[in-house]
Amino acid sequence: MIKTRTGQVIESNAKQNKLLKKLYGNVFGRVLLKTLTAPAISKAAGCFMDSPPSKLLIKPFIRRSGIDTSQYIMTGFRSYNDFFTRVIKPGKRTIDRTPDHLISPCDSKLTAYKIGRDSIFRIKGSRYRVTDLLQNDFLAKRFSGGYCLIFRLEVDDYHRYCYIDDGTKSENTFIAGELHTVNPIALERYNIYKRNCREYTVLHTENFGDVVQVEVGAMMVGRIVNHHGEASFRRGDEKGKFEFGGSTIVMLFGKDSISIDEDILRNSAEGIETVVKYGEKIGIKA
Repeated sequence: MIKTRTGQVIESNAKQNKLLKKLYGNVFGRVLLKTLTAPAISKAAGCFMDSPPSKLLIKPFIRRSGIDTSQYIMTGFRSYNDFFTRVIKPGKRTIDRTPDHLISPCDSKLTAYKIGRDSIFRIKGSRYRVTDLLQNDFLAKRFSGGYCLIFRLEVDDYHRYCYIDDGTKSENTFIAGELHTVNPIALERYNIYKRNCREYTVLHTENFGDVVQVEVGAMMVGRIVNHHGEASFRRGDEKGKFEFGGSTIVMLFGKDSISIDEDILRNSAEGIETVVKYGEKIGIKA
């Protein structure tokens, strides 16, 4: 289930969910997915989505998904990926500039989990270790007792993401893997965040200490596009973008560094995702 910040229940993409149930729900579908989720297939799909002929997919997608195009700059698209990574109009996403306010890095459906002493957390009934996500035991142990925030983007969301605070960052670390959809239906069959390709960095933030941000690739996503290597940044600066497909950002916060807003914690405890927007307050400095 998904709820807005005001408590309204909203529906996810029903047609997409029906197809995914068929693919993940039987042996023939899973054989097909083994091919579709291979990095080479995803790379080929990404090349097509960068090509001029892919523009023919834009209008049908808008009709199916019901995107509110009035929020975006809808001119000059050279390919489907140009449209998919469309820029939002000035003023449509306000960045909360209060220093001790924790903001969302993106438009998404958010769940928040405490990281236990054994560094295991749950996503839609599946168990995950932070060490699986990062493949770095030393770094993973630093976040025991803190929070893991899961920001799930669907295909009709704004696919650019920003920095949550002022600070500096390390180089990006890329982990190769298979590309699966991050739709909750897939989570019932696969340890998605362990299998997918992903890229992470450590953000040294002024107000929330060291934070790990992980961008997770999804089915048919050719590239995770981060704009910077080792660099300094300001709150609200664009950090990067996802190309075609639904995707996810995972953020790890240290013990006693943040307090999450009560509605998000309450929804997460009930297995409900909360709709959040790019730059919106989702918590405070602890």
